[in-house]
Amino acid sequence: MSTWGRLLTLLGIKRDSGSHYFELDENLHTALMGIAHQEQRPAQEIQADLLAAGLARRHTHAELWQRWLSLSPREQDIAAFTCLGYTNRQMASRLKLAPDTVKGYVRQVLVKFQFHSKAEMRLLLGSWDFSQWGPPAQY
Repeated sequence: MSTWGRLLTLLGIKRDSGSHYFELDENLHTALMGIAHQEQRPAQEIQADLLAAGLARRHTHAELWQRWLSLSPREQDIAAFTCLGYTNRQMASRLKLAPDTVKGYVRQVLVKFQFHSKAEMRLLLGSWDFSQWGPPAQY
């Protein structure tokens, strides 16, 4: 099955053979019609917007994953602990590194991901599963 076909299956959309139209399952159709009614827009327009947003999100996720794979194991530790809410000092203590070393790693991770801040990293990677690094930091 093509990537396009898998994406449509994940979205609950079934392709109508030989055409460019798709049939939604009942739950998605109901949700789509509710949004169309609420926004007073055609359902086809809402459907196209949602599909475009889903494709863009998937593309962004794939780009972020490729950047993650480019990180060294230590940089992955730093990124994970940052997303779990650890401060530089907490990371330094946990990883047995100097705080300035952690600061350097944080800078490297931000550059590799093309993020401007730790907050942006937390926002864009916040839904990822970092449970193998332990529980979130306690304040």
